[in-house]
Amino acid sequence: MSFVLYDITFLVLFVLITFIFLYIRRNNLQRQGLLYLYRTKIGVKIINSVSKKYSKILNPLQYLVVFSGYALMIGIVWMMIKLAYVYISSPYLAKAIRAPVLTPLFPYVDKLFGNNILPPFYFTYWIIVIAIIAVSHEFAHGIFARLNKIKVHSTGFGFLGPFLAAFVEPDEKQMEKAKTFPQLAILAAGTFANIVMTLLFGILLWLFFVAAFAPSGVYFSSYALSPVNVTDISSSLSSVNLSSASLIPIVAKNTTFYTTQSSVQYTLDNNLSELLVYDNSPAFKANLSGAITQIDETKITSYNDLNKTLSSHSPGDVINVKTLDNGKENSYEIKLADNNGRAVMGIMFSGNAKPSGLLGWFYSLISDFKNPMVYYQSSMGDFGIFIYNLLWWIVIINISVALMNMLPLGIFDGGKFFYLSVLAITRSKKASEIAYKFSTWFFIILLAAMMIKWFLIFI
Repeated sequence: MSFVLYDITFLVLFVLITFIFLYIRRNNLQRQGLLYLYRTKIGVKIINSVSKKYSKILNPLQYLVVFSGYALMIGIVWMMIKLAYVYISSPYLAKAIRAPVLTPLFPYVDKLFGNNILPPFYFTYWIIVIAIIAVSHEFAHGIFARLNKIKVHSTGFGFLGPFLAAFVEPDEKQMEKAKTFPQLAILAAGTFANIVMTLLFGILLWLFFVAAFAPSGVYFSSYALSPVNVTDISSSLSSVNLSSASLIPIVAKNTTFYTTQSSVQYTLDNNLSELLVYDNSPAFKANLSGAITQIDETKITSYNDLNKTLSSHSPGDVINVKTLDNGKENSYEIKLADNNGRAVMGIMFSGNAKPSGLLGWFYSLISDFKNPMVYYQSSMGDFGIFIYNLLWWIVIINISVALMNMLPLGIFDGGKFFYLSVLAITRSKKASEIAYKFSTWFFIILLAAMMIKWFLIFI
């Protein structure tokens, strides 16, 4: 039975149990427009207890919390501007990502836009991730509010249709009367909690991966490619029927190559002198796909294994190649080609390039231990993959929430954080309001421009 069926069954049961619970406790349920709030005092008791018991640790920690707020704000502003520039100027990025930049987090979002980059996002993942993120984020706000003698009226959960959120309600009047630094600490506390969760679950993800996974194959990025001069092609590129096939045969200097529709279109659109084509290599002719797990009797667990095994053969040798492709084992008989006296299959491997700066640090945090060109097999079977993907989503969404919440935009914690920071520097309420409005509208326009780009491509 597919896990999706279990997941959907769990979803139905969760909705039913939640509805029954809220109906029985409907006196605690209040409606505010489309939003329903379920208030409880249980969380208040926990917040009061933690803030009092650990006050000696939390008081000096506020300086780190505020520093993290500024670091996250600088990081997300830089990332948003860079992303907007690349997203809007690139003819391919929006098509590759497929999902719009403003996409709510809901179960099976990976399936809705046909995005094969992301692992599956089950309802089970969603409810666990929301619980970890929302509870830690909101409780941190409440704990630092109480630490600074600001009363917390209630805690609870919000329901907007199927979407859930946690909330903590500090006294707004006391919050406004508090000094700037305590307000900054309270506002940044939620994102600081998400950073802590990112680090904790990032370590857990690494430990689990090391314990439960082992390299069992090698992925190749592409069949062998070569550039050919457009003037050497026997027929004009403009006469190629781009709707005829996914792969298009191209004859240059009496040799047949193959290319894609997008490659031809890109060459024509940019008036390039060369066209990138696939060599008619052994791997290409065999339609080799998946992770290479074995060659003849030799197990392949790394690029070095693959290179060493091929080096032991001569051009013209016939080898048996086994691959694993989406859980299916395939076997291929491949006759090795000659490349300057070296036996080759005709496959390519891309380098594991990393982004620089803050993006590079984050990438390293979650990816260095897992080489994308290596196929790792779980010693726990599908359950190991399930747990790994769950931990991966927890890490990714925690850091994403931390960054986005410090965006200096009105609806986020970063909006008020930015306003208070400008006010503390300028001592001018008018200047702070102007800066706050400018920042809010700047990022609204930026996000709108990216959404328009997505709309024009997909609608």
